[in-house]
Amino acid sequence: MNFSCSVCDNIYDSPKVPIWLCDCGKPLVVHYNWENKVKSIDIIENELSLWRYKSVLPDIQTIISLGEGHTPLIPISNNVYVKDETLNPTGSFKDRGMALAVTMAKAQGVKTICLPSAGNAGISAAAYCEVAEIECNVFLPETIPEPFKIETDKYSANLTLSGNTISDAAKQMLNNKEDGWFDISTLKEPFRVEGKKTLGYEIAEQLGWKFPDVVVYETGGGTGLIGMWKAFQEMKGMGWVKGKLPRMVAAQSDGCAPVVKAFQGMEKDTEFWENSHTMALGLNVPGPLGGRWILDVLSQSNGIAIAVPEEELVVSTKEMNDITGINSSAEAGVVWSAYNTLLKMDWINNQESVVLFATGIERC
Repeated sequence: MNFSCSVCDNIYDSPKVPIWLCDCGKPLVVHYNWENKVKSIDIIENELSLWRYKSVLPDIQTIISLGEGHTPLIPISNNVYVKDETLNPTGSFKDRGMALAVTMAKAQGVKTICLPSAGNAGISAAAYCEVAEIECNVFLPETIPEPFKIETDKYSANLTLSGNTISDAAKQMLNNKEDGWFDISTLKEPFRVEGKKTLGYEIAEQLGWKFPDVVVYETGGGTGLIGMWKAFQEMKGMGWVKGKLPRMVAAQSDGCAPVVKAFQGMEKDTEFWENSHTMALGLNVPGPLGGRWILDVLSQSNGIAIAVPEEELVVSTKEMNDITGINSSAEAGVVWSAYNTLLKMDWINNQESVVLFATGIERC
């Protein structure tokens, strides 16, 4: 296992532990010696969690797991599916990333972690750190709804509230950060992507080891989008799946759409989105660290970034929930609205296979 920078040319064979960012300040990418080598599909058939894909994850003996992953892919029409991530242990897709991040933090001797969160990541980190016996410091916006605070407080985490967005909470974290605290913020360590990439492996397996034509994903920090694209490339390189790679869609609210603005302006990186606001709390990420990486994925996949009107989200979320029977949060409404807009634009046609997401439960 070695690492490369997602932006510059730096390669690290033996990086300083615990493994964090590139020297240039950008996220690292995990690489394995089996990449682009054809081999038989290698999964643990009786393992009903993301660890069934252990052969494509870091080789680690002691794992921290709450049974995350192996969530259903629900058909809502002949070609359209919804991946129900609300059934993860703490109610969101964040558990996939945290399982790997906390497992690797424990393996690297980390005693204390910290992170800012828009809600779900903080809950997930607190849960996994409690199992791992790692001290956890979570920084949330003051505007976060009470259920998120209550859920985080269920575990033995230290909770601090500051500002209106995850960026404000991150600033407070940097002010409070003590020596020895390991920052596992989105993309600041490389293993949350490895956990999220299992979404891609699961989707391909659930479709009979086929790629969907299109993946429409609610995009805040972008770890899920990046992770799935990494998985799709890995599977194609190993010969597990043949055929054309999916087109990736980054869906955002027009109340916080830095990726869409950069994509439409053909920029190489995102700019900070001032005065961000959206009821899809997980998408209120005005300055994603991985903005350039997200845009690279959209370019490589012939994908698109699309913003949907904030005022549509109440209705679109209810529509998505009524169709699927899932009690999902407003991020699912963003995806549903984006999908229907892309249908009207003929960017997606009715014959194409499409995967949508319900990434977290509605807590409010």
